[in-house]
Amino acid sequence: MAVWDDLVGQEKVTEQLAAAARDADTLVTAGRGAPDSGVASKMTHAWLFTGPPGSGRSTVARAFAAALQCVSPDRALGGVPGCGFCDGCHTALVGTHADVDVIRTDQLSIGVKDTRDLVRRSAMSPAGGRWQVMLLEDADRLTEGAGNVLLKAVEEPAPRTVWLLCAPSLEDVLPTIRSRCRNLTLRTPPVHAVAEVLMRRDGIEPELAASAARATQGHIGRARRLATDERARARRAAVLKLPLRVDDIGGCLKAAQELIDAAAEDAKQVAEDVDGKETEELRAALGAAAGTGSRMPRGTAGAMKDLQDRQKRRATRTQRDSLDLALVELTGFYRDVLALQLGSSVAIANTEVQSSLDRIASASTPESTLRRIEAVGACRIALDRNVSPLLAVESMTMGLRAG
Repeated sequence: MAVWDDLVGQEKVTEQLAAAARDADTLVTAGRGAPDSGVASKMTHAWLFTGPPGSGRSTVARAFAAALQCVSPDRALGGVPGCGFCDGCHTALVGTHADVDVIRTDQLSIGVKDTRDLVRRSAMSPAGGRWQVMLLEDADRLTEGAGNVLLKAVEEPAPRTVWLLCAPSLEDVLPTIRSRCRNLTLRTPPVHAVAEVLMRRDGIEPELAASAARATQGHIGRARRLATDERARARRAAVLKLPLRVDDIGGCLKAAQELIDAAAEDAKQVAEDVDGKETEELRAALGAAAGTGSRMPRGTAGAMKDLQDRQKRRATRTQRDSLDLALVELTGFYRDVLALQLGSSVAIANTEVQSSLDRIASASTPESTLRRIEAVGACRIALDRNVSPLLAVESMTMGLRAG
């Protein structure tokens, strides 16, 4: 299976990247790291992949990284790099290729210190003789200072260094950086294409695959999680009950608290799965004896404190992401209500709660539904601006009632 096969609904982008990978292979074969001046080439040193959540930005970037490292003999016969089977493709896709550096963050932002480390790594020559690929999945989380640090490396990279940046939109990236990248915009994949890939790649039953793809409106990652995680389906079901529970002030406040508690529980589960292992690994690396009760060697308290701070920031982001997902689900619910009120031919995403949709659609007006959608959007903005989550969600639920 070629690396391009998992790029769901991105035929135009696939065609452009395959052509660039072919030109990149020609450059490597010729012993060059960049096209000659005046020579047309579809390959460039910096790419920016943008698209709505779930469009597969990081999947596309990983596929391109694998194609750049492809060492299949078929390339010599004019084949498109990215066979999916050779050592270069396989290791790039699974994350073990020495020349593919994938950078993602579980923190709220990427700071200057981490970016300087990244820039230093980008200056290294590729160990395998092809390309040094720097894949930054969360370019929108760069602080302004970190973006300025990254700018020089993106503008004038080392020979055979390629930057692949991912962000939801051009506006999420500093203008100075995006102006130095070739932008490829991805689209939201069709629902049927997402269902097909869930069946083919993940072995999901057709009915569940179709339901998950429809519920998430083509968001590949959320569809896979919904199809494979029973807890995710239970959380979604609870969120979709909220619009029927905000008839009075008490119901609004209770619903808000339950949303916050559910997000906190998600963060707690991640902490239980990851934090303990990280702590024990660091203790062992610093020379502590096995067992949480053993004393740490002198001079290691700072390292342990840094780890605890990172874990706290990760918990904050996990909670915010979980809460934001719930708000996305609510937006989808009211979008379906609006479609029913307007008699639109747009497909209903939340068919499993059709009776609730019909009830709210008949008991309210399109104007009130729009106000409710705006209330959810305002809550997302408030959370992004670090407003207290409980206050933001309480304000939203009151707005849903007043809508």
